[in-house]
Amino acid sequence: MVAGGDAPGDLLPPAAPSCTHHSCRNNPACSAPYDRDCTPPGPGCGMPPGYDPAASPTGPTGRAGRVLLHSCCAPCSGAMIEEMAEKGLTVTVFFYNPNIHPRREYDIRKEENKRYAAARGIPFVDCDYDAQSWFRRMKGLELDPERGARCTACFDMRMEVTAAYAAEHGFGVFTTTNATSRWKDVQQVNGAGVRAAARYADLGLVFWLYNWQTDAMTLRKYEVSAEQRFYKQEYCGCSFSLRDSNLWRKKEGIPPVRIGGEAAGLGTRYFEDPQTDAAEESQEVVDQFFADAAEQFGDERLRKQFEGRKKDAASVALNNW
Repeated sequence: MVAGGDAPGDLLPPAAPSCTHHSCRNNPACSAPYDRDCTPPGPGCGMPPGYDPAASPTGPTGRAGRVLLHSCCAPCSGAMIEEMAEKGLTVTVFFYNPNIHPRREYDIRKEENKRYAAARGIPFVDCDYDAQSWFRRMKGLELDPERGARCTACFDMRMEVTAAYAAEHGFGVFTTTNATSRWKDVQQVNGAGVRAAARYADLGLVFWLYNWQTDAMTLRKYEVSAEQRFYKQEYCGCSFSLRDSNLWRKKEGIPPVRIGGEAAGLGTRYFEDPQTDAAEESQEVVDQFFADAAEQFGDERLRKQFEGRKKDAASVALNNW
């Protein structure tokens, strides 16, 4: 399966939220602190658009109850799959991540994801490792930092392929585990999903906007990861994020990333303790990383490359940072 196409454009207006209640955790338009959680979910709250659980008391039926979940890795999938199962939804995991580099890291993450899906009895779609198409699409963006234009293009590519599969196989809804990570710009992620779904508006395909980053969901993500002893990846996935992660580690005096094996460059190789694991990528750590990224990690070559550029993660045309 090959993904291509023109460079992505500006973000489309967001689709209708899953819930319109003010300060509800199920309303993607709201931000913390939340003072309500509309559960058990009813029509229009915390459920995929168009799905009415009241109309199907024995379980979801029809396209709106079938969710195609694009998964970047097992750790980001655990809590999402668990919550979807609790809502009575039918989930299929879709693994299309040609950005992950090198191939050894890709295979580790894919096999971990397959193992977890099999353990839960969930269908797993193993897509092609379309790395060359990914590098072609990222041409000219090699020196952009994470959360910049390259990430927007990467999300677009993966969401386009996910949406195409969803449309071809009768899914009414799709979403992505990328929306769970505090390392990601959720507006970039959601924008890519909305744009991809718009290509199949005539089929009624929608991208499920939902707040997957609540404190409770984040904690559960680490708990599931520790319970399953998932492989703990040390960078986003692409060769450029590997470069930037190692630049940051060098600046902070941290050993470089290690791919595979039983020893990690930082911390443990596998998730073992939810509190300790969460602390390794706390909001403070994430904020410090991106603050350093704004200075190109003290790397003069990168600093010159981005001098005078404006950061606008929503627009590829500005090339960001």
